[in-house]
Amino acid sequence: MGKSKVYFCDLYSDSYKKNTFNRLRQLFDVNGFGEFIEKKSLVAIKLHFGEKGNFTYMHPVAVRQIVDKVKEYGGKPFLTDTNTLYTGSRTNSVDHITSAIENGFAYSVVNAPIIIADGIYGRNSEEVKIDKKHFETVKIGGEIHNASSMIVMSHFKGHENAGFGGAKKILPWDVPHLQVSRCSIQMLSPR
Repeated sequence: MGKSKVYFCDLYSDSYKKNTFNRLRQLFDVNGFGEFIEKKSLVAIKLHFGEKGNFTYMHPVAVRQIVDKVKEYGGKPFLTDTNTLYTGSRTNSVDHITSAIENGFAYSVVNAPIIIADGIYGRNSEEVKIDKKHFETVKIGGEIHNASSMIVMSHFKGHENAGFGGAKKILPWDVPHLQVSRCSIQMLSPR
């Protein structure tokens, strides 16, 4: 498997032209992300909406910058995440979307709908063949599978199990379907 590209946006702002939101839009353009967006295609923007009442997530207005760029290139963006196994404000889609809106991800702010990728109770999945060392197949959230493309927006976070809890954790942990793949991934994690 080849090395993945990771794009970083410095959030330091020293002028109007070099503010966070302009830098995000520039990151999108300079790296050619628009080339991957087909006209009228559904584009998943994968991110973490945060637990109810915390602040460890991408700022909704920052997410809006990427949503607007996807629309500028003719795509139909939607924000997505998957439900959690643990008890909290993201164990089912109704509570998950409510928490997202309370944390600032309302349509009027982000300009895109929220669709929880694995359904109301985490049972909407598609099996995908990967032929890797520990798994031949994995189940991923059905609506991520149905999207034409996906952009992952990660915040930097120290995480007790993974060290860095951004994209390194978000994709392998949040995209695979809950009941089967996550439990299998957890069993393979070093203790």
